[in-house]
Amino acid sequence: MNTTSKVQKTNDFNKIVLERRSVKIYDPEVKISREEIREILVEASQAPSAINMQPWRFLVIDSAEGKEKLATLASFNKTKVLTSSAVIAVFYDANNVEYIDEIYGKAVELGYMPGDVKDTILQQAKPYYASITESDLRDVNLIDTGLVSMQLMLVARAHGYDTNPMAGYEKDKIAEAFGLDKKRYQPVMLISLGKAAQEGYPSYRLPVETTTTWA
Repeated sequence: MNTTSKVQKTNDFNKIVLERRSVKIYDPEVKISREEIREILVEASQAPSAINMQPWRFLVIDSAEGKEKLATLASFNKTKVLTSSAVIAVFYDANNVEYIDEIYGKAVELGYMPGDVKDTILQQAKPYYASITESDLRDVNLIDTGLVSMQLMLVARAHGYDTNPMAGYEKDKIAEAFGLDKKRYQPVMLISLGKAAQEGYPSYRLPVETTTTWA
């Protein structure tokens, strides 16, 4: 089905941020094309990351077979999985340092930084990644994948779609279930993507006076 008649894109910052809701049930008739999902992922991937390492990896589950498989691993979130147009499983790549030369080489090639700056960064970064503990690497990568996940949900909203971040699934099984190396690709969250069949509820937010300390 052509979704253009059912969704409306927006550049209104307040509508994107303040009207975003976590949606529980989607309209199963709305199918988002892979081309548009790719656009959403490209825009989401402009999120910042530590020394631009971009450790996030996306598994887009949009086929009926894929969603049925995922539903068995996410029984608590089964309705979201099966009614959404797609579910994006966000992982981090524990071996993302393999891309460091490409990232910085391309930055020089595209004129984003001079070669001597690239060399200085790599001289510092490569020993750091060679010595970092698995726990510290996980902390860094979870922060970065959290940033891209939030940006993905806001970008989806700008495209006229709704989302819901989900932690309730069998994280120890999802990589292997979809043919990924479970040691390398570490699960972070699922994000359902589609058009709401029922609008999400607003929720209470603690006042800034409660959550903020000034110094």
